[in-house]
Amino acid sequence: MAQAQVIKMYNGFYYLQTGREGDELLSCRLRGRIKRHKGAVVPGDYVEYELLEDGTGVIESCLPRKSLLLRPAVANIDQVIVTFAARQPDLNELLLNRFLVLAEWSGIPEIVICINKCDLLPEAAQESFLQAYRDAGYRLLLVSAHEKQGIDGLRAQLSGKVTVFAGPSGVGKSSLLNAIDERLQLATGKISDKIKRGKHTTRAACLLPLAGGGTVVDTPGFSAAELEQLDKGKLAWYFPEFRQYIEKCYYNTCTHSHEPDCAVKEAVEAGGICRERYEAYLNILQAINERKKAY
Repeated sequence: MAQAQVIKMYNGFYYLQTGREGDELLSCRLRGRIKRHKGAVVPGDYVEYELLEDGTGVIESCLPRKSLLLRPAVANIDQVIVTFAARQPDLNELLLNRFLVLAEWSGIPEIVICINKCDLLPEAAQESFLQAYRDAGYRLLLVSAHEKQGIDGLRAQLSGKVTVFAGPSGVGKSSLLNAIDERLQLATGKISDKIKRGKHTTRAACLLPLAGGGTVVDTPGFSAAELEQLDKGKLAWYFPEFRQYIEKCYYNTCTHSHEPDCAVKEAVEAGGICRERYEAYLNILQAINERKKAY
């Protein structure tokens, strides 16, 4: 049975990159037995399919995934570029941390923070903001799609990898991709003067090959990342700088919020963990607890 990768999905059809002449995508439907399972096949999946007489195909099964980003739903990603703007809209650090936890939870091998519109952020503010995330082990890229600043470095980061761009609306993800590869010609949107957020110019996740090598996944923007279904006992592990302290806590079930003899809290007080990152952890933990109470 033939195998191919799902490039995009639209209105119940799945489009496969089969390597056919002319790079034409093969339009497929799902076989009934896997159609019953929500999210059984998503962009990025490798699938087995059969070619039908009418020139379309039917997907028989989905091969095992090496990673899965849940929102947006994309499989087999090598890295995620968590993209935010320095200004217009203003950078929301709590939302940034929620996206980072989402990426850690999804098991994506490499996570990079990309700050667009960095020309609007003073250098002193850049350094104070960046240090906490460098200390957490993240690579940071400062770019400006408008000024073409840092684009070569971002392009090099994408080479040879399957990359998903994730972040809220209006931060310039589509503009950055257009700056990296002008052939893409992705739609871009203006920021609303009233709410200071962007419109969703990307409608559905789609894998896009780059001229310089590599593949990117252009995804819809989000105003929030839903993490309340996380196991609160594992939440701290998704903050990489917490990991060296977790096993030093007195209680094995320590939530690092109110318990005594907590090594994580001690590290916050000693400056080993950024206080803003710890407060973001507490915010997500509270959201998880409130959701559980609601049910």
